[in-house]
Amino acid sequence: MAKPTVVFLDRATIPEQIVVPSISCEHNWREYDFTRPDQTLARSQDAQVLITNKVVLDKTILSQLPDLKLIAVSATGFNNVDIDYCREHGIAVANIQGYATKSVPEHVIAMMFALRRNLRGYHQDIMAGEWQRNNQFCFFTHPIGDIAGSTLGIIGGGVLGQSLALVAKALGMNVLFAEHKGKTECRSGYVPFEQVLAEADVVSLNCPLSEQTRNLIDKHELALMKSSAILINAGRGGLVEESALVDALKSGEIAGAGVDVFTQEPADKSNPLIANADLPNLILTPHVAWGSDSAITRLAEILIDNIDAFLQGKEQNRVV
Repeated sequence: MAKPTVVFLDRATIPEQIVVPSISCEHNWREYDFTRPDQTLARSQDAQVLITNKVVLDKTILSQLPDLKLIAVSATGFNNVDIDYCREHGIAVANIQGYATKSVPEHVIAMMFALRRNLRGYHQDIMAGEWQRNNQFCFFTHPIGDIAGSTLGIIGGGVLGQSLALVAKALGMNVLFAEHKGKTECRSGYVPFEQVLAEADVVSLNCPLSEQTRNLIDKHELALMKSSAILINAGRGGLVEESALVDALKSGEIAGAGVDVFTQEPADKSNPLIANADLPNLILTPHVAWGSDSAITRLAEILIDNIDAFLQGKEQNRVV
């Protein structure tokens, strides 16, 4: 390939302090902090390599890019790319794998501890003057639970789920991996989906979003969980029916929830979770579980390695 043009459509998804390595061969490089849908085609027009994190590359866009050879997704998820079109028209797609095996589990564990010990609720109570009203050296307005000895149910047995299991076991937790929802026979090492929901003290979602997993957790599933259980979603928005989750938190059907991902991002006040963000048993973070500096540095390294491999005629982390 002659000197390729590489275009990064949403460079701002990698923080400024993270240095993106250089591609090893001569190339033309353009980057944009963000790209709106109405800007995507013009900015991509002469690119042989497109880098995208969340910019949508659908059939309408891709069919007008005859020079495009590779889409390098700067994330693990690639549901913003029309994979079928790429497969049919010989456009390679590579994603990032295995870069957040510390960051995501640590975020889940942090949410787990904060919720189990009701740190948010106690902070809110102090700010509201509850300590002074009690007139004691301490006060107990929320239950405080231990992590050690409790059961973690993990939905998603990939590298992130497995990494989370290692940390949880080190904390003294019992770990259950859930079989796919609706499956009557379980793979070795897996437990029926509904049994995991019923037995777990903490349920963590670490699976991809697909038509099969959309609204994986809804009213029925929340009703199966213990009233003392907490739910953590650091997987994908859309795995949980958000209104049902809010109802379950308000009614005490479950004890708490930590949510890092939303059905629409950025989420606004029309989202039921954002609208109820003041709930003491709800912790929200803006899709940053993956985002430790070390994880993003590794992501940037893998991203450029994927492009180098393609330009050298090698396959690496290929989706197509």
